[in-house]
Amino acid sequence: MSRETMEYDVVIVGGGPSGLSTAIKLKQLDANLNVCVLEKASEIGAHILSGNVFETRALDELIPNWKELNSPIKTKVTKEKFLFLSKNKSLSWPTWLLPSVQKNHNNYIISLANLCRWLAEQAETLGVEIFPGFPASEILYNEDGSVKGVATQDMGIDKEGNKKDNYEPGIELLGKVTVFAEGCRGHLGKQLIKKFELDKGKSPQQYGIGLKEIWEIDEKNHQEGMVMHTAGWPLDNNTYGGSFIYHAENKQVFFRICNRFGL
Repeated sequence: MSRETMEYDVVIVGGGPSGLSTAIKLKQLDANLNVCVLEKASEIGAHILSGNVFETRALDELIPNWKELNSPIKTKVTKEKFLFLSKNKSLSWPTWLLPSVQKNHNNYIISLANLCRWLAEQAETLGVEIFPGFPASEILYNEDGSVKGVATQDMGIDKEGNKKDNYEPGIELLGKVTVFAEGCRGHLGKQLIKKFELDKGKSPQQYGIGLKEIWEIDEKNHQEGMVMHTAGWPLDNNTYGGSFIYHAENKQVFFRICNRFGL
Protein backbone atom coordinates (compact mmCIF):
# COMPACT_ATOMS: atom_id res chain seq x y z
CA MET A 1 0.00 0.00 0.00
CA SER A 2 1.61 3.25 -1.12
CA ARG A 3 1.76 6.32 1.05
CA GLU A 4 -0.49 9.30 0.54
CA THR A 5 1.40 12.50 -0.28
CA MET A 6 0.53 16.03 0.84
CA GLU A 7 2.48 19.05 -0.39
CA TYR A 8 3.03 22.32 1.47
CA ASP A 9 5.17 25.39 1.17
CA VAL A 10 6.43 24.81 4.72
CA VAL A 11 6.24 21.70 6.89
CA ILE A 12 6.97 22.28 10.59
CA VAL A 13 7.80 19.33 12.84
CA GLY A 14 6.86 20.08 16.44
CA GLY A 15 3.96 21.99 17.98
CA GLY A 16 5.87 23.70 20.76
CA PRO A 17 6.47 27.45 21.20
CA SER A 18 9.09 27.68 18.44
CA GLY A 19 7.19 25.64 15.85
CA LEU A 20 3.91 27.47 16.42
CA SER A 21 5.61 30.88 16.46
CA THR A 22 7.32 30.03 13.18
CA ALA A 23 3.99 29.08 11.62
CA ILE A 24 2.33 32.29 12.81
CA LYS A 25 5.15 34.50 11.55
CA LEU A 26 5.16 32.85 8.13
CA LYS A 27 1.42 33.41 7.68
CA GLN A 28 1.81 37.02 8.83
CA LEU A 29 4.48 37.54 6.17
CA ASP A 30 2.50 35.83 3.41
CA ALA A 31 -1.09 34.71 4.00
CA ASN A 32 -0.98 32.63 0.80
CA LEU A 33 1.68 30.24 2.12
CA ASN A 34 0.48 26.69 2.81
CA VAL A 35 1.87 25.82 6.26
CA CYS A 36 1.32 22.74 8.40
CA VAL A 37 2.48 21.72 11.88
CA LEU A 38 2.94 18.10 12.99
CA GLU A 39 2.70 17.31 16.71
CA LYS A 40 3.32 13.86 18.16
CA ALA A 41 1.14 14.41 21.25
CA SER A 42 -2.59 13.73 21.17
CA GLU A 43 -3.18 17.47 21.52
CA ILE A 44 -1.06 20.60 21.45
CA GLY A 45 0.61 21.12 24.82
CA ALA A 46 0.13 17.56 26.08
CA HIS A 47 3.88 16.89 26.25
CA ILE A 48 4.86 20.23 27.79
CA LEU A 49 4.59 19.85 31.56
CA SER A 50 6.43 22.96 32.64
CA GLY A 51 5.92 26.22 34.40
CA ASN A 52 7.75 29.21 33.09
CA VAL A 53 8.74 32.74 33.98
CA PHE A 54 7.87 34.49 30.76
CA GLU A 55 9.47 37.65 29.39
CA THR A 56 7.05 38.99 26.79
CA ARG A 57 9.36 40.82 24.37
CA ALA A 58 9.22 38.18 21.62
CA LEU A 59 5.44 37.86 21.93
CA ASP A 60 5.08 41.66 21.85
CA GLU A 61 6.75 41.55 18.44
CA LEU A 62 4.88 38.48 17.15
CA ILE A 63 1.35 39.28 18.39
CA PRO A 64 1.34 42.88 19.70
CA ASN A 65 -2.31 42.70 20.83
CA TRP A 66 -1.94 39.45 22.81
CA LYS A 67 -3.50 41.01 25.91
CA GLU A 68 -6.74 41.51 23.96
CA LEU A 69 -6.88 37.89 22.72
CA ASN A 70 -7.55 36.10 26.01
CA SER A 71 -4.00 34.82 26.28
CA PRO A 72 -3.07 32.64 29.28
CA ILE A 73 -0.50 35.23 30.41
CA LYS A 74 -2.06 36.80 33.47
CA THR A 75 0.02 36.27 36.64
CA LYS A 76 2.68 38.96 37.05
CA VAL A 77 5.75 38.26 39.17
CA THR A 78 5.25 40.14 42.45
CA LYS A 79 7.98 38.69 44.68
CA GLU A 80 11.31 36.92 44.21
CA LYS A 81 13.58 34.79 46.40
CA PHE A 82 16.91 33.08 45.81
CA LEU A 83 17.99 30.53 48.41
CA PHE A 84 21.21 28.59 48.95
CA LEU A 85 20.21 25.29 50.56
CA SER A 86 21.99 22.90 52.89
CA LYS A 87 20.36 19.78 54.26
CA ASN A 88 18.91 21.58 57.27
CA LYS A 89 19.26 25.31 56.58
CA SER A 90 18.82 27.95 53.90
CA LEU A 91 20.50 31.26 53.17
CA SER A 92 18.51 33.95 51.35
CA TRP A 93 20.56 35.89 48.77
CA PRO A 94 19.53 39.54 48.18
CA THR A 95 17.78 39.67 44.83
CA TRP A 96 19.35 43.02 43.92
CA LEU A 97 22.73 41.24 43.81
CA LEU A 98 21.53 38.70 41.24
CA PRO A 99 22.57 38.96 37.57
CA SER A 100 19.99 40.57 35.31
CA VAL A 101 19.02 37.19 33.79
CA GLN A 102 17.75 36.15 37.25
CA LYS A 103 15.63 39.26 37.78
CA ASN A 104 11.99 38.89 36.79
CA HIS A 105 10.42 42.31 37.33
CA ASN A 106 7.55 42.77 34.83
CA ASN A 107 7.68 39.09 33.83
CA TYR A 108 4.79 36.61 34.13
CA ILE A 109 4.34 33.13 35.58
CA ILE A 110 2.70 30.92 32.96
CA SER A 111 2.01 27.34 31.92
CA LEU A 112 3.90 26.55 28.72
CA ALA A 113 1.23 23.98 27.82
CA ASN A 114 -1.49 26.62 28.00
CA LEU A 115 0.65 29.06 26.02
CA CYS A 116 1.08 26.47 23.25
CA ARG A 117 -2.65 25.75 23.14
CA TRP A 118 -3.32 29.45 22.76
CA LEU A 119 -0.62 29.87 20.09
CA ALA A 120 -2.19 26.97 18.18
CA GLU A 121 -5.53 28.81 18.19
CA GLN A 122 -3.85 31.93 16.79
CA ALA A 123 -2.08 29.87 14.13
CA GLU A 124 -5.27 28.12 13.02
CA THR A 125 -7.05 31.48 12.81
CA LEU A 126 -4.40 32.48 10.26
CA GLY A 127 -4.96 29.29 8.25
CA VAL A 128 -2.18 27.04 9.56
CA GLU A 129 -3.07 23.34 9.41
CA ILE A 130 -2.19 21.57 12.68
CA PHE A 131 -2.07 17.76 12.95
CA PRO A 132 -1.80 16.53 16.56
CA GLY A 133 -1.32 12.81 17.09
CA PHE A 134 0.86 12.45 13.98
CA PRO A 135 4.50 11.92 14.95
CA ALA A 136 7.02 12.48 12.17
CA SER A 137 9.02 9.25 12.09
CA GLU A 138 11.20 9.57 8.99
CA ILE A 139 13.07 12.30 7.11
CA LEU A 140 12.61 12.24 3.33
CA TYR A 141 15.44 13.38 1.06
CA ASN A 142 15.75 14.54 -2.52
CA GLU A 143 18.23 12.85 -4.86
CA ASP A 144 20.75 15.62 -4.18
CA GLY A 145 20.62 14.88 -0.45
CA SER A 146 18.53 17.89 0.56
CA VAL A 147 15.49 17.46 2.81
CA LYS A 148 12.17 17.28 0.96
CA GLY A 149 9.87 16.55 3.91
CA VAL A 150 8.92 13.93 6.47
CA ALA A 151 6.76 10.84 6.74
CA THR A 152 4.42 10.10 9.62
CA GLN A 153 4.50 6.82 11.47
CA ASP A 154 2.89 3.70 9.99
CA MET A 155 -0.07 2.49 12.06
CA GLY A 156 -1.13 -1.10 12.75
CA ILE A 157 2.34 -2.63 13.22
CA ASP A 158 2.91 -5.41 15.77
CA LYS A 159 5.94 -5.55 18.08
CA GLU A 160 7.81 -7.74 15.57
CA GLY A 161 7.29 -5.15 12.84
CA ASN A 162 4.66 -7.12 10.93
CA LYS A 163 1.60 -5.48 9.40
CA LYS A 164 -1.67 -6.23 11.18
CA ASP A 165 -5.14 -6.25 9.64
CA ASN A 166 -5.63 -2.59 10.58
CA TYR A 167 -2.36 -1.49 8.97
CA GLU A 168 -2.33 2.06 7.63
CA PRO A 169 0.79 3.49 5.98
CA GLY A 170 2.09 6.84 7.11
CA ILE A 171 1.62 10.02 5.10
CA GLU A 172 4.42 11.84 3.28
CA LEU A 173 4.36 15.57 3.90
CA LEU A 174 6.55 17.35 1.38
CA GLY A 175 7.64 20.95 1.81
CA LYS A 176 9.64 23.47 -0.12
CA VAL A 177 11.06 24.13 3.33
CA THR A 178 10.96 21.76 6.31
CA VAL A 179 11.44 23.23 9.78
CA PHE A 180 12.48 20.89 12.61
CA ALA A 181 11.24 22.31 15.91
CA GLU A 182 11.01 19.09 17.91
CA GLY A 183 13.25 20.12 20.80
CA CYS A 184 16.96 20.00 21.54
CA ARG A 185 17.16 16.17 21.56
CA GLY A 186 14.51 15.27 19.00
CA HIS A 187 15.15 11.96 17.25
CA LEU A 188 14.98 13.50 13.77
CA GLY A 189 17.16 16.41 14.83
CA LYS A 190 19.85 14.00 16.00
CA GLN A 191 19.77 12.31 12.59
CA LEU A 192 20.21 15.67 10.85
CA ILE A 193 23.06 16.65 13.17
CA LYS A 194 24.87 13.43 12.28
CA LYS A 195 24.15 13.52 8.52
CA PHE A 196 25.14 17.15 7.97
CA GLU A 197 27.81 17.27 10.73
CA LEU A 198 26.06 20.20 12.37
CA ASP A 199 28.00 19.65 15.59
CA LYS A 200 31.41 19.62 13.92
CA GLY A 201 33.77 21.92 15.79
CA LYS A 202 31.09 22.82 18.32
CA SER A 203 31.20 22.66 22.10
CA PRO A 204 30.31 19.34 23.77
CA GLN A 205 26.63 18.76 24.41
CA GLN A 206 25.38 19.61 27.89
CA TYR A 207 22.75 17.35 29.38
CA GLY A 208 20.33 17.73 32.25
CA ILE A 209 18.30 15.42 34.44
CA GLY A 210 15.21 17.05 35.86
CA LEU A 211 11.97 16.43 37.70
CA LYS A 212 8.97 18.63 36.88
CA GLU A 213 5.67 18.65 38.70
CA ILE A 214 2.57 20.81 39.11
CA TRP A 215 1.20 21.04 42.64
CA GLU A 216 -2.11 22.33 43.94
CA ILE A 217 -1.56 23.60 47.49
CA ASP A 218 -3.59 25.05 50.35
CA GLU A 219 -4.57 28.65 49.84
CA LYS A 220 -2.84 29.65 53.09
CA ASN A 221 0.52 28.51 51.63
CA HIS A 222 -0.04 30.03 48.20
CA GLN A 223 1.59 33.33 47.21
CA GLU A 224 0.40 34.07 43.67
CA GLY A 225 3.15 35.79 41.69
CA MET A 226 6.05 34.55 43.85
CA VAL A 227 9.18 33.17 42.15
CA MET A 228 11.75 31.19 44.13
CA HIS A 229 14.99 29.73 42.82
CA THR A 230 17.39 27.58 44.83
CA ALA A 231 20.91 26.20 44.55
CA GLY A 232 22.67 23.59 46.67
CA TRP A 233 21.05 20.65 48.47
CA PRO A 234 20.17 17.94 47.49
CA LEU A 235 23.03 18.39 44.96
CA ASP A 236 26.64 18.26 46.14
CA ASN A 237 29.11 21.11 45.72
CA ASN A 238 30.54 19.62 42.51
CA THR A 239 27.22 19.39 40.64
CA TYR A 240 25.67 22.36 38.85
CA GLY A 241 21.93 22.69 39.18
CA GLY A 242 19.07 23.81 41.38
CA SER A 243 15.31 24.21 41.48
CA PHE A 244 12.51 26.65 40.83
CA ILE A 245 9.13 27.07 42.49
CA TYR A 246 6.66 29.38 40.73
CA HIS A 247 3.34 30.27 42.39
CA ALA A 248 0.83 30.55 39.55
CA GLU A 249 -2.92 31.21 39.57
CA ASN A 250 -5.59 28.83 40.93
CA LYS A 251 -3.43 27.74 43.91
CA GLN A 252 -1.05 25.97 41.53
CA VAL A 253 2.72 25.79 41.98
CA PHE A 254 5.11 24.82 39.20
CA PHE A 255 8.12 22.92 40.58
CA ARG A 256 11.30 21.70 38.97
CA ILE A 257 14.61 20.39 40.24
CA CYS A 258 17.47 19.54 37.88
CA ASN A 259 21.18 19.05 37.53
CA ARG A 260 23.31 19.56 34.43
CA PHE A 261 26.48 17.90 33.22
CA GLY A 262 28.59 17.84 30.06
CA LEU A 263 30.01 14.90 28.15
